[in-house]
Amino acid sequence: MSAELDIKHSNQAEKQTETKPKTGAEIFIESLKNQDVDIIFGYPGGAVLPLYDALYRNPIKHILARHEQGAIHAAEGYARVTGKPGVVIATSGPGATNLVTGITDAMMDSLPLVVFTGQVATTVVGTDAFQEADIVGITQPITKHNYQVKDVQDVPRIIKEAFHIANTGRKGPVVVDFPKNIANAIFDEAAYEDQPINLPGYQPTLRPNFLQIKKAIELLKTAQKPLVLAGAGVLAADAKAEFNEFVERHNFPVVNTLLGLGTIDNTHENFYGMAGMHGTYVSNMGISEADVLLNIGSRFDDRLTGNLQKFAPNAKIIHIDIDPAEIGKNVPTDVPIVSDAKEALKALLKQDFETSDFSAWTAQLNEWREQYPYWYEEDAEGAMLPQHVLEALDELTNGEAIVTTDVGQHQMFAAQYFSFKKDHRWVTSGGLGTMGFGFPAAIGAQFAFPDEQVISIVGDAGFQMTLQELGLLQEFNLPVKVIMLNNACLGMVRQWQQSFYDERYSSSLMPVQPDFVQLAAAYGIKGYVIDNPATAKEQLAEALAYDGPVLVDCRVKQLELVTPMVAPGAGLDEMIGVEKA
Repeated sequence: MSAELDIKHSNQAEKQTETKPKTGAEIFIESLKNQDVDIIFGYPGGAVLPLYDALYRNPIKHILARHEQGAIHAAEGYARVTGKPGVVIATSGPGATNLVTGITDAMMDSLPLVVFTGQVATTVVGTDAFQEADIVGITQPITKHNYQVKDVQDVPRIIKEAFHIANTGRKGPVVVDFPKNIANAIFDEAAYEDQPINLPGYQPTLRPNFLQIKKAIELLKTAQKPLVLAGAGVLAADAKAEFNEFVERHNFPVVNTLLGLGTIDNTHENFYGMAGMHGTYVSNMGISEADVLLNIGSRFDDRLTGNLQKFAPNAKIIHIDIDPAEIGKNVPTDVPIVSDAKEALKALLKQDFETSDFSAWTAQLNEWREQYPYWYEEDAEGAMLPQHVLEALDELTNGEAIVTTDVGQHQMFAAQYFSFKKDHRWVTSGGLGTMGFGFPAAIGAQFAFPDEQVISIVGDAGFQMTLQELGLLQEFNLPVKVIMLNNACLGMVRQWQQSFYDERYSSSLMPVQPDFVQLAAAYGIKGYVIDNPATAKEQLAEALAYDGPVLVDCRVKQLELVTPMVAPGAGLDEMIGVEKA
C-alpha cells in the first residue's frame, strides 16, 4: 500500500511539474539565459520582487551593488572589457531614476547595456502610485530604444530584441520597463511561438559601399601627409587586428582619441599619441598639417577637435562610422563611409594599392614626437606628482593591466602616461565625463576577468561619490587595486579656475577628507598612504603584489597642471604648456 502511495505521489508531483504554468518573471529569467547572460548587477525593491524571486529559484549570478549608480557603472565596465551587454536590474521610482546617469554615460560612449526597471502595475500607471516614475519618458533621449512591457506574451520577444538592439550597429543602452503585474501574470507557453527578430525600422549598415571605399583609396594613394585617427569604434568592432594590418601595410601614422586608446600598441613606431585637448603636440600638429585625415570610429567630439573652424584645415576628410548621423555632423566630410569598422577595414585590405612617398612627413612627425614629449618638472619642495604614480604603475604592469578612471586630471594623466599595449584594457568615461564611474567600472571589469589585474585610478573627489562599493571588494575579495590621486580638490575644476578665472578657487578645494586607510580598514581592506616620490614605486609594487583588494591613498601635489592643453576656442595647433617654462 505504501509503495502504491509513493508511486501515486510521484506521479502527481511529475504532473504538477509538467503542467505548472510559468509567470512572466520566470519567462524573464529563461529569456536572459537564452541571451547567455552570466552576470547581473542590480538592487531589488518592491516592483521587482517577482523578478528577484524567480532569480532565487533559477539562479544567474547576481551582484548586489550598494547603490544603483554603482550597479550600472559596474555593468558598463563589464561591457567595455567583454564587448557583451551589461545587464542591470533596479526597482521602480528612485531605483530607476538612480540609473539615469549611467544610462546617459553608456549612450554617450556607445556601450551595450540592457537595463530592466521595475514599474508599478499597469492598472495604476499614471496615478502617481507609490514609487511610480515615467522611466520610459525620462530615458527616451538617452537610450537607443526603450520598452514598457504591457503583455506577458511579449516578454521573450522584447528581451531578445533589446539585446539585439543594444549590441548591434552603434552599440548603446536599451531600457525595458517591467510592470509588477506583468511579472506575476501567467505566460501561455502553448500560444507562444518563437519568431526571428523582425525590426524593419532598425537595419544598421554594417558593410561599406564599394564606390566609397574606392574614393577613399584614391585620396590615400596621393596623400603627401596622411594621418589615421582611430576611435572607440575600432574597439567596439573588435577590429584591432585588421586595423594594425592596414596601418602597417601602408606605414600610415596613427593617432587616437581618448576612448580609442588600445587600438594600437602605444609603443608602436607608427603611434603618435592621443589627440585633443590634452593630447600630444605631435598628434595635434599632425591633424593640423595633414592633407588626408582618415577617421575610423570617432565622432569628432569637441574635446578632440577644439575650434571646429580651425580643425584639420588642410585635410580631405574620410570618415568611417557605423552611425550615419555622426558623419558630417561636426566636420565636413569629403568621403563618407557608413560601415562597421571591421568590415570597412576588411574592404580596404582587399584593395592592393601603393601610396605616394610620404617619408618627409613621417620624418616631421618623428621630429615633433622627439622634440615635444609629455613633460613635467619635479616639485621644488619634493612633493609627489601624479605623473610619478602613473609612470611607476605603467612600468610595474608593463602597460597590460585593465585600467579604469573617473573624469578629470587623474584621467588625463592616466591617458598620457600609461602605455596601453592591448585592446579593451582602457575603461573611462569619455562623452559624459562621469565622476564616480571609475571604481564601480573596475568592479565590473574584475568580475568579467577574475584573473586579470584591474587598477582603478581615481581622484579623491570622484571616489567619494561611489566609495560604498568597497563593500563588494570585501564581500567577494575582488583583487581590484584602487589607486587614488589625492590632491584634496576637484583637480580639473581647480585647474580651469587657475587658468581662466584668475585663481578664484570657488568651491573646488576639499580640505576636510576622511582617513582613507581607516575607511579601507572598516571594510576589511588593505590600505596604504604614499606621499614620497623616492619610495612610491616600491610601495606601489607591494600594493599590486598583495593578494586581495587594496586602497592606495597617493598624496599628490595640489597645484599640478595637466599639460599640454588646448584652451576653449583655440585650434589644436594653439596648445599651451607644450614646452618647459
